[in-house]
Amino acid sequence: MAKAFFRLQKILRRTQFLLFFLTAAYLMAGSLLLLQRTRLVIQQGSRGTSANQALPMPDGMAGVGIVDPRTLQNSRPSPRLLVGMDALQEPALDQRHSPRWLVSRNSELRQLRRRWFHRFISDQEPMQTAGFKGMKHTAEHKGTYMGCFSDDSRERTLKGAVFYDLRKMTVSHCQEACAERAYTYAGLAYGAECYCGNKLPATASKPEECNSECKGEKGSVCGGVNRLSVYRVEELRAGARRRRNVIYRGCFRAPENLTDTFPASLIQPNLTVEMCSEFCSKKEFPLAVIRGRECYCGYPTGRFSLRDGADRLLCSGMHNTSSAAEGKYCLVYQTPVQDTRCTDRKFLTTKSKVFVALSSFPGAGNTWARHLIEHATGYYTGSYYFDGALYNKGFKGEKDHWRSRRTICVKTHESGKTEIEMFDSAILLIRNPYKSLMAEFNRKYAGHLGYATDRNWKSKEWPDFVNSYASWWASHVLDWLKYGKRLLVVHYEDLKQSLIPKLKEMVEFLNMTVTEDRLLCVENNRDGNFKRSGAKQKDFEPFTQEMKDLINRYILTVDEALRGRNFTGLPREYVPR
Repeated sequence: MAKAFFRLQKILRRTQFLLFFLTAAYLMAGSLLLLQRTRLVIQQGSRGTSANQALPMPDGMAGVGIVDPRTLQNSRPSPRLLVGMDALQEPALDQRHSPRWLVSRNSELRQLRRRWFHRFISDQEPMQTAGFKGMKHTAEHKGTYMGCFSDDSRERTLKGAVFYDLRKMTVSHCQEACAERAYTYAGLAYGAECYCGNKLPATASKPEECNSECKGEKGSVCGGVNRLSVYRVEELRAGARRRRNVIYRGCFRAPENLTDTFPASLIQPNLTVEMCSEFCSKKEFPLAVIRGRECYCGYPTGRFSLRDGADRLLCSGMHNTSSAAEGKYCLVYQTPVQDTRCTDRKFLTTKSKVFVALSSFPGAGNTWARHLIEHATGYYTGSYYFDGALYNKGFKGEKDHWRSRRTICVKTHESGKTEIEMFDSAILLIRNPYKSLMAEFNRKYAGHLGYATDRNWKSKEWPDFVNSYASWWASHVLDWLKYGKRLLVVHYEDLKQSLIPKLKEMVEFLNMTVTEDRLLCVENNRDGNFKRSGAKQKDFEPFTQEMKDLINRYILTVDEALRGRNFTGLPREYVPR
């Protein structure tokens, strides 16, 4: 009996050891997985770009032309690679596509994105009444709290400028943004959205219905679901600050009947630009038009499109006489008020039957094109990736699954047969590779609006970047020309120079119709929120002669490929540099 008991005890000891070992191994594996996911999320946020940057390349992807950029940095393309139309028929650049951080087919990342999205949706649920009691309309806010008001996405209560900040929205931030643009009221909704206006909403709601906590300020109320927490913003102390936001648009021939063209007017003996701008701002108009003692407020329209400016001398002396050039000309200023005739956007009510890509090389103006398309059509654009910075600035399609077909088109930088053929049609946006490479390098090291430092430009990173990305610029276009089913090729430079005609082409390609007034509104808001403030001039030439020779060969190849497919060739300014 003792012998049997001893054997049983020995077995149990071994079992305990085995269980301990298995438990330790399980915990270690779980910790490693957690660290890996944490690293993925941190890298995703720090790069400020697509959610897929930190992913390793799956082994099975070698056949679709994705390659580690490090393998490209020390390689120099042979001239044979870039000569003739053979590059289009059997692209020698098939092995030189986008860097592996753009591979977005990893299932684990998709699950993480899905969980993150559902967590965000749950955050938007109304807070409990107990939580609402703990929140306050804090006294330290500069504005005066006016109350909780109802809001309808189809007919906005406050019709002025709109701002979003998913992570850092506060009451003060919203008030300052509205005050800077000369609005009287600031309203917050959903904890993260800010609306400006000059007219107090008519329909008040119960105070407890504004129950969403501000994303960037615990304990403060930022509206609710279809509810606005409205504040009267503090008057700006210095008039010069408001004046600074008034932009001179030029001297224009006055329309024949100004009172029919402009909805609001004012006659003032000693009229100044500040008086007219403030009057039009309070009336919520983006244009202030001055002719002698007369001030008119309105929008760009077919009668007054602001396309044909006149010599400023024709408007000289306007403030000293009641009629400059016999009253035929007027001065036009842009007020701080945003033109909101084209800012309303929504998701498609029914799934799109045609799956359209908005494809470009990084740095080619894809975000700007999305801004133009969304404001022209009134529908959100989607993205193959996720960029929180873009979502915060109003690109709500960033969070929608790219295959949902609820967006008018989908942003992508991908190339390769599989990634291209899943789209029914595409707008292919092409930009000068010199400008694209510099824009993407700036974004990589300083975000959407910043500039890389001189240290970055003069480091080894810049030549490595050019060697890796220049070939991708060419292969991206060549692949879309080869595998794209239905293409509209748009050159960034043409879109910038002839905005309305080119935007009309893009809208028609998307099978949409828009009014002229809406297009004029887009033109009035053409820059959007992601335009870098001016071209930061460098005191040195970033491109070496070796880089120029390499890029110019790629330019010639792409130009020949475009013409071979009966598309317009590259603009002349591309070659040679």
